[in-house]
Amino acid sequence: MIKTLIIFCISTILHSQPLRVVEYNAFGLGEKLEYDIGYKFIKAGTGYFEIGKEPLIYNGNKCYDVNFVVKSLSSLEWIYKVRDSYRTYIDIAGIFPWRYEQKIREGNYKRDIYTEFDQVNNLAKTKKGEYKTPPFVHDIVSAFYFIRTLDLKKYKKGDIIELKNFYKDSTYKLDVKILGREVIDVKAGKFKTVIVEPLVKEGGLFKTEGRIIIWMSDDERKIPIKVGTEIVIGFVGAELRQYSGIRGKIDAKIN
Repeated sequence: MIKTLIIFCISTILHSQPLRVVEYNAFGLGEKLEYDIGYKFIKAGTGYFEIGKEPLIYNGNKCYDVNFVVKSLSSLEWIYKVRDSYRTYIDIAGIFPWRYEQKIREGNYKRDIYTEFDQVNNLAKTKKGEYKTPPFVHDIVSAFYFIRTLDLKKYKKGDIIELKNFYKDSTYKLDVKILGREVIDVKAGKFKTVIVEPLVKEGGLFKTEGRIIIWMSDDERKIPIKVGTEIVIGFVGAELRQYSGIRGKIDAKIN
């Protein structure tokens, strides 16, 4: 009886310890980033990142309800139809995921995935089973938002940021490489940017798992100004068209 009580007390103490807390000012509730997506000189579709305006309570945890959606223009769907959506519940305090959903519709290809993350016991739960994970493992969307919390000004060209990404039934190494800095001009304005490349082995933002390059505002917001990725039909670019709900001033904006 005493032994059981001791084990119970130790377990309670361990599981009542606070989870990770991250300090950041990069984003917040209600942020929406809208993009034009083009192939060469043709506008092929639209996309957006959006954080819900109110916190979502998931299993007692206060979360950002984050959606990333990409769709092709209806006028071009006879060539190649895209309807991709990703939804992640990201812990507001610690910037790690509690749930991840992925629905891919690209041409005739379909893929639906969901993962429940038990960040207390370091488990990922899918419809196929439970898998052990490292502490605060990410999905691909939560990893992107976590990168936005970092001080990228202290990194130089060639530096690597190391993360872990769970996908399907395994945890993969997810390195983010700093490629350099560049001033770019898009519909939303002209921005100083830091260029990063997520070296994704599995679970990327598109079916082909091709190379992804991201130009992020080189300031405290670290807004993705431009995203380039390889898909079946070639190299597709997404450029920021407009934004709303930004947490503060975008110092990297030149005009």
